[in-house]
Amino acid sequence: MGSQIILFSALNKKKILNCIVLFLTLYFNPASVFGQTEIRSFVGVASNYSVSPNIVYQRAGGIDLKLDVYRPRNLEGSNPTLIYIHGGGWTNGSKEGSSLTFLPYLEMGWTVVNVAYRLADIAHAPAAVEDTRCALRWVYRNSEQYGFDKNNIVVTGNSAGGHLALTTGMLSSDVGMERQCPGDRMRSTWATGPTNMETLKVAAIINWYGITSVSDLLNNGPGTSGNFTEAWIGSSSNRVAIAARVSPINYVSGDLPPILSIHGDQDSIVPYSHGVRLHEELDKFGISNRLITIEGGGHGGFRSDQMEEIYEEISKFFVEHDIGR
Repeated sequence: MGSQIILFSALNKKKILNCIVLFLTLYFNPASVFGQTEIRSFVGVASNYSVSPNIVYQRAGGIDLKLDVYRPRNLEGSNPTLIYIHGGGWTNGSKEGSSLTFLPYLEMGWTVVNVAYRLADIAHAPAAVEDTRCALRWVYRNSEQYGFDKNNIVVTGNSAGGHLALTTGMLSSDVGMERQCPGDRMRSTWATGPTNMETLKVAAIINWYGITSVSDLLNNGPGTSGNFTEAWIGSSSNRVAIAARVSPINYVSGDLPPILSIHGDQDSIVPYSHGVRLHEELDKFGISNRLITIEGGGHGGFRSDQMEEIYEEISKFFVEHDIGR
């Protein structure tokens, strides 16, 4: 295994921590670093990558859905690939606003696919789930062109993005969430790429404090999470059934990839119980999984030392499951 794809080796640990600290600083206080030495570190990482922005992976409801592909320069052959899905309560957020979040993976030489999807003001549930499944289908269809290693695809996201990472990696094609995808086995070819008949699978899911039961948030609103959920589910008469259909907790089975979750036990937006319940169910089915509990942690915003420990655990998880080799 080449050093550029060992996620968190001893040689790269300092660089990873620097990236994490830089991300947190930029996210919470960008004015404090622009123009200073640290920003050159970020620029240095970016200079090692070629970026293909705003690639249309799906057209839905008259809207072009886009993604960005970050690839190491001079890449030969296939490469471990991270699919990143942004958060925002299904109502806001953007792929452009999330690029610093996956900086540690760029530092390690992974290919990254950064995905946009339809928000609640454009389309209610299950649209976002359908879109991100189609993004995974697009990665499969275009693996040769971009060097995506289909055996080393990891999907991740935070909050609503964590929820979508779970559905993207857990759902089977039989659920019917990808029938509208270009090149899907249920449809003929589409203009932007070849038909792909393969079953969609990922090597692992990294879930950052994602919603595991949309039904729970819908039933226990109002509140911030309840408002987001109602906005996304909409007011149709079958809203209860829709919420159940997009709840990852309802798709736990014996045929899932390894799943690692990170969740603060004081999260006031997505209750910590969401992570606990999911991993209890995964245990029942014998699925390899790990729940990292951040004591006193809220809805993200973890300290830099906590982030370092989290990424060390992610590294161990990947090594255990032979991911990124």
